[in-house]
Amino acid sequence: MFLQPIDIFVYAWLAIAVLSAIYVAWDQFRGNPEPTVMKWGFVLITLYMGPIGLLLYVMADKEPAPGTHEAFVQPLWKQGVGSAVHCVAGDATGIILAAVVVSVIGLPMWADLIVEYAAGFLFGLLIFQSLFMRKMMGGSYLENVRKSFMPEFISMNAMMAGMAPVMVLLMMGRDMRAMWPGEPLFWFVMSLGVTAGYAVTYPVNVWLVSRGMKHGLMTVRDDAPAQHDAPSQAAKNASHDHGAMASMPAGHAMPADTGMGDGKHDASAGHGMHGGGKTPTRAQLVAVTAFTSLMLIAGMTLPSAFVNMRLSAHEVGKLIMPPGMITTQETPAATMRDMAGIDPRESVYTAPVAAQGDQLLPPQIVDGVKVFHFDLEVIQWSILADRPVNAYAVNRQVPGPRIELEQGDHVRFVVTNHLPESTTLHWHGLIVPNAMDGPAVVTQKPIAPGATYTYDYVVPQVGTYFYHSHDHPDRQQSLGLYGALIVRPTHNPDNLKRLAALHLPPEEVTAAADPAKEVKADHEYTLLLQEWLARDGITYPAMNMEGGLPNYFTINGKAYPSTDTVKMRVGETIKIRFIGSNTNFVHPMHIHGGPFTVVARDGVDLPKDAQFQADTVNVGPGQRYDVIWTARKPGRWLVHCHIPHHTTNNNQEQQGGGGLMMVLDVLDANGHSLPMPAQ
Repeated sequence: MFLQPIDIFVYAWLAIAVLSAIYVAWDQFRGNPEPTVMKWGFVLITLYMGPIGLLLYVMADKEPAPGTHEAFVQPLWKQGVGSAVHCVAGDATGIILAAVVVSVIGLPMWADLIVEYAAGFLFGLLIFQSLFMRKMMGGSYLENVRKSFMPEFISMNAMMAGMAPVMVLLMMGRDMRAMWPGEPLFWFVMSLGVTAGYAVTYPVNVWLVSRGMKHGLMTVRDDAPAQHDAPSQAAKNASHDHGAMASMPAGHAMPADTGMGDGKHDASAGHGMHGGGKTPTRAQLVAVTAFTSLMLIAGMTLPSAFVNMRLSAHEVGKLIMPPGMITTQETPAATMRDMAGIDPRESVYTAPVAAQGDQLLPPQIVDGVKVFHFDLEVIQWSILADRPVNAYAVNRQVPGPRIELEQGDHVRFVVTNHLPESTTLHWHGLIVPNAMDGPAVVTQKPIAPGATYTYDYVVPQVGTYFYHSHDHPDRQQSLGLYGALIVRPTHNPDNLKRLAALHLPPEEVTAAADPAKEVKADHEYTLLLQEWLARDGITYPAMNMEGGLPNYFTINGKAYPSTDTVKMRVGETIKIRFIGSNTNFVHPMHIHGGPFTVVARDGVDLPKDAQFQADTVNVGPGQRYDVIWTARKPGRWLVHCHIPHHTTNNNQEQQGGGGLMMVLDVLDANGHSLPMPAQ
């Protein structure tokens, strides 16, 4: 599944790498005349580096015509290619295997690098160098380990110096899927890391070959008479086990005189000895060792200035951070998880494009208790016809279902959490028992994924309220976990008895409301506000901070022109309940066509002499305003936020607007909408 635009390139690169490696393996084992270990070295390098490995093979090692391999591979730059291929193939294999194991175990990144270095060095030294080359090197295994140690150490230092920062900065950058081996991006980043490591270690390997400390490319021909002489003393005394190759198992053998004395080298041997007469001095060896060690230290530690290397794949692996988010070496895992986008693969349901949120949910009546079942899930929701987002939804709608109650109702909400994280629900503005209030940790244990929690209380007030997540609400509420809760006055004697039994302090907000005094209108519409951040197919929690600013805005889960249109007639009234279910901004909500009367604020009806007229109310996070608007003239009258950016969709207008905008369509005397203006 393509989650980000880069994924197309990732899959293409990995496919090309596999195909390239298959070709190199076929061509090598079909008859390219070199030792088996080098054949496998080029296959592995091509698998790790893709077309770059294929290019190196064709340009430096593939025999252009029968019988020409010896002369073809003689140039020092090609010998350096062969030396680096042999080094990196072994070292990278150890590093990649360690990276997979460490990611699964869950070690922090700083420990990951240490384990990877040790695994790469030991695999390269003990397996690829000393074991796989033993037959050609001669001598005992331990003797070969001793002779191989210093060149392998120098070469490995240079490789890891290039590979480590590339791996860390890409794995712990914005798209941390790269930290998890189950993601293709992990293997792509490993490929880039190996390529960077090869580029850095290549000049070091050229120097090692030129000084007779490492072999380069070699030629072995199966049709030549085998040489079974014991290794020459010169080969045994070479500073590296591959510094002089004597008695190949078959084909052209390295002569006993390696050329180290007179600076000459036998072209017919086809092996990379360019070190004649140029054995490094002790000072040179110390200088190169010290320099590559400093390179290693810099490569391993420099990323810690930019990313938090105390984090592990278990903590932040698979997270995708919003573009522009600032992360530093101090950014904790909890912050990253809070701001990360929803993984579209976690969505369990795709809502129809025309699906509506804020739909009335009828209760089940059980022994006089109104029971509501809430299922919290990750779904795909369309805020526009062509703009799906991933959301945290209640009962597969955004906003969640509207709950309409009467004062004194005994209610029970059975909440089942199917989200990938814990959650709770808070009943905003209602006076409930503290254990039912919803703040995670403070009043209740968070509802774990897969768990169910029941909220049970008697509703003591009337007015406009709403419910929303109170476990990481900055994340969950901005991803859609909220809904309207409307409480009306009651005539029910059982409700009045329950209300009296609450024994609340005597105050107006909890007194039994007179149904006759309820402010009513010809129409009623509940309007919940939200911001969204959706980029490149990923939905992030919109937050008022760097990297988290929203680019879409919705009324009841839809952005204009997908918002509702309410049809009215001249003289009719509409009661609009503005709910600041958003988590970031104050929205100055304005209605065209004349002022409205503010009749309630935060669920509390205003006395007649306290009501006031306005054409704009600032609806802040958590605030509610009930207003009565009268249709005075026919036409399409807008309800919208008066921050212009909030009436756009990703900063552009569609059909005259966007975002927080809807239409009150007041019909003419014939019951028709006014004609649209000519375009």
